[in-house]
Amino acid sequence: MIPANTTGPGGVIVRYGDENAAHVLSVYADLRCPYCKRMELDLGAVMERAADEGRFAVDHHFGTFLDASAGGSGSLEALAALGAAADVGSQPFMHYLRALYADQPSEDEDSFADRNNLLRLADEIEALRSGDFQQNVLEGKYLPWAAQVSLAFENSGVRSTPTVLFDRTPVAVINAMGYAVTPEAFLAEVTPA
Repeated sequence: MIPANTTGPGGVIVRYGDENAAHVLSVYADLRCPYCKRMELDLGAVMERAADEGRFAVDHHFGTFLDASAGGSGSLEALAALGAAADVGSQPFMHYLRALYADQPSEDEDSFADRNNLLRLADEIEALRSGDFQQNVLEGKYLPWAAQVSLAFENSGVRSTPTVLFDRTPVAVINAMGYAVTPEAFLAEVTPA
């Protein structure tokens, strides 16, 4: 089962924005990664707005390596739920992504492994209040897809999260202090010459 609104072999990339965009921002993240949370909460809406303006499309690549290093299955379960959101639409996917990061547990907790918790976090997004979305999360419909997404991440050569590339050129999203760069600094890096 491959969710709608995905691209790449086996649908392992969730794209937000114009399918034929001239520029692509590739975002590599793990849903349990605290630095990814900082990036998403400070820059996610900036990326979304820039994609809406046609500056670039955003390709999301997700890993689940924190499940192995911190223990549990929360990255994989949250990714499967995110796949169910992508199946509903690009906008619900983006809103759910932000909701997951906003309520991200500490690395030693695995609350994303609880499907009822994942549904609770989706409840604030009107488009995700449908029975289909809820059933797909509860049944783990997109867990096989999530495993393929994770495998594609492992094979990508990217070794840390968050990693962001603009047309394959690395973009700094986290500063030396471990916090997200300013929206102005980010946008300056992703403006084509």
